[in-house]
Amino acid sequence: MRAITGLWRWRHNPLCRGTDLAEAWVAFAALLTLLAAVPVAGVLVGGAAQDALQRSVRAQHQSRHPVTATVVRTLDPSPPAADPETPVGGEPRRRVLAHWTAPDGTERSGPVPTRLEDPRPGDRFRTWTDGHGTTVARPLDTATATTHAVLAGVGAALVTAALVEGFRRLTVRRMVRRRYARWDQAWGRAGPDWGRTGTGS
Repeated sequence: MRAITGLWRWRHNPLCRGTDLAEAWVAFAALLTLLAAVPVAGVLVGGAAQDALQRSVRAQHQSRHPVTATVVRTLDPSPPAADPETPVGGEPRRRVLAHWTAPDGTERSGPVPTRLEDPRPGDRFRTWTDGHGTTVARPLDTATATTHAVLAGVGAALVTAALVEGFRRLTVRRMVRRRYARWDQAWGRAGPDWGRTGTGS
């Protein structure tokens, strides 16, 4: 409110140039746009991301099934599989040759990553498969999906704020350049006669 009051009083100041007032109004308009557009962009993008991610969560939980696998033997370590809930920098998973029964009743075996610290033959662990028994990453968790949606909303808000601020800076820069150009023109007109008033020349 103090800024608005100062802007309103400044417009009657004899030292206030038209360009000063224009720059102040540009800043005020940018502030209003930030206050209105940033939350709206964050809510819209975050809401859209939340809806899409929650649909993906439901689809994954319908198409992926937990099964119990039995360790046959350990395998050489390999890079961790892409798991949406695996923390970055976490301990790499151990790979084992395992045997399991698919949801359709068929017997399956193959290399599977496991969280067992010291897997031994006969150890049992849970893994995820599709309807045909092929191992897949575990489905996305609801809380993780919500976190991703919130991050998307925050990112959209930040991008919107950056765009508004960039537009404001660009507008003010063009106004300042036009002001300097006018000064140069005025100086060009007054320059040849500068200091000659009253000299009689």
